[in-house]
Amino acid sequence: MRHSEFWERMELHLGEAYAHVWASTQSLGELGSRTPIDALDAGVDPKQVWRAVHANLQLPASER
Repeated sequence: MRHSEFWERMELHLGEAYAHVWASTQSLGELGSRTPIDALDAGVDPKQVWRAVHANLQLPASER
C-alpha cells in the first residue's frame, strides 16, 4: 500500500479534513502508542498503519 492509498482510505471513512486531524491526534497501541502520522513518518509500512486504524475504527472486514 502506498501513502496515497492510505490517505484515500482515511478520507473515505473520516472525511477529507477530519482524516488528517484524527491521524495526528489518536495514539494507537498497535503502533507503539504513536499516532498514524508519527508512525508513517517513522517509516512504518502504510499497510500496517492502515490495519491499526482499521481495527481502532472497527471498520468492516471488507474495508481491510
